[in-house]
Amino acid sequence: MYGSVSVDGFIADANDDPGPLFDWLLSGDVPLDEGGFLKVSRASYDYTRPYWDQIGATIAGRHVFDMTGGWDGIPPSGVDHAIIVTHRPKPLDWNPEAPFHFVDGIEAAVAIAQDLAGDRVVEVAAGDVGGQIFAAGLIDEIRMDVVPVIFGSGKRFFGPADPHGTLEDPEVVIQGDRVLHVRYRVRR
Repeated sequence: MYGSVSVDGFIADANDDPGPLFDWLLSGDVPLDEGGFLKVSRASYDYTRPYWDQIGATIAGRHVFDMTGGWDGIPPSGVDHAIIVTHRPKPLDWNPEAPFHFVDGIEAAVAIAQDLAGDRVVEVAAGDVGGQIFAAGLIDEIRMDVVPVIFGSGKRFFGPADPHGTLEDPEVVIQGDRVLHVRYRVRR
């Protein structure tokens, strides 16, 4: 499960505005993507790029899909496949060739993502769907890009689910510019 998060645990305010949570992706001098739109510090690049290169499929909810306009039919971060958890049909004008899979339910989403990813990583976006998948015990690792901002309220990293669990001590803690990258294994 992965996402940028405020120090008080929010991925956006109540109006879905992430505010400065993604500023770290635009304020560095090292290009993170092929187009050079995303630029991060060297420390953030050395942590983020290898992880992004391992991702074979991303699971996200319909809400974020709609907010981003379906990423214009191209899965985020150069990922091969996006699995969208939704109870609604895909958009009528959706390109059938786009590598997106619309699935009703988290268990089906995880199974399809694992199949499509093969031996690569399945990424689960933080938020409502991520929290449901975490609460179902289907998350092995939590990756947070912690940004020094406090929202006070809004959309929680684990969504509205009431997940209970314990994480191992952080395996990785990397300080970038205006971000702290932290990786935890989920304790079983």
